[in-house]
Formats: sequence, C-alpha cells, structure tokens
Amino acid sequence: MVNKISTEEMITAEETDILQEIMNIAFGRAASDLAEYIDIFVILSVPYIKLLQASDLPPYINTEIMDYDKVSVVEQNFWGKFKGSAFLIFPAGTGKRIISLFDGGDDFVESDPIYELEKETFREVGNILIGACIGKIAELLGDVITYSPPRVVIEKSHRSVVSDSLFDPENLAIVLRTVFEFNEKNISGYLFIVTSQESFGWLKTALHKFVEQYE
Repeated sequence: MVNKISTEEMITAEETDILQEIMNIAFGRAASDLAEYIDIFVILSVPYIKLLQASDLPPYINTEIMDYDKVSVVEQNFWGKFKGSAFLIFPAGTGKRIISLFDGGDDFVESDPIYELEKETFREVGNILIGACIGKIAELLGDVITYSPPRVVIEKSHRSVVSDSLFDPENLAIVLRTVFEFNEKNISGYLFIVTSQESFGWLKTALHKFVEQYE
C-alpha cells in the first residue's frame, strides 16, 4: 500500500503549466497527423489537467461523460517512463459516421452488419489519435513509449467505462482531458490520458528539463 501524498507534494502549479503547454503542442501534432491520414480536420480543445486519487477516477470520468447514455470506448495502455492508460470515448451511434471518415460514404442502414467494421475503424482512429498524442508527449519529454493493442467496446453504459481495479486506489493519478471534434462530420467525444503515480517522479524532472532548454 502506498501512503497518500498531498497534491502539493506531487505536482506544483508551475509544473502543471509546463505540462499544459506540452499537451497543447502534442495535441496540435495529433490533429495534424489525423488530418493528413484521413483528410479531415480534428479540433482538440485546450487540455484540462486534474490530479486525483485513483479511486476517484471512475466517478470523475463518469461525471464528465454523463450526457452520454451509452458510449463506444477505445482503451489503450502505454509503457515507458511515462506510463498509464488512454481512453477515447465516443457517444452511442457514432460508429457509422466514423466509418465514413475512411471511405467517404454515408449510405448505411440500421440493418447493415457492420459491427466488426465499426470496431476496426474505432481501433484505427484510436491508434492514430492516442498514438499521436502520447507519442508527442514522450518525444518532448525525452521518453520512448510502447503500447498495448487497443481494446474496443461498442455501445456500453457510460457508468462502466473505467474499471475500479485499473490503478491502485491508494495512488494518485494525473488525468489529461480534451474534447475532440471531427470537423464537418458531426462527430465529437472525449480523450482521457491517465498517468499513474509511478511516473510522477520522472515526470517532474522531465518537465523542468524541458523548460531548461529554453532558458
């Protein structure tokens, strides 16, 4: 069991500001990469950073997405000195519009047997968007990341997006959240990047090294 540590001890306001700037750069790169791949512009909101007990993570995410009754989720774990999980969350009914991002077609009917195609397309979008965001953060902070294969779940209750057992409930977690929107396709959702307490020591040092480059 890890003793609870105050938020002030874990990350300062200055470090949060640095991380915010790195996220802005990383998300800009992700938007550019995705636009190049599928020829459509993705708008990423200014990322929001929150530090909380890991035990509070499921209810926090549930509250953020409570306007969605059911959701489709792409979950991907990543490892390096920067370590954690990413969740790409789409509202119910997005699948067919997601497919149209790749083939340009919108002529679907409800009876189309496209469940597996939806899963594969969500997986592909997750690989691109999560990989671009995490990869750029790691690059800016001097780390190299490996990824698990993304896990896709279609049309599940928003109340069960994040498992209570994902992180040690006694640990702290940093949550990086953005709202994304695919321009002209009426597709929007949330991206949550959650890094575990194991990464905090390295992250604090890496953030200050990043700033020192420009001093």
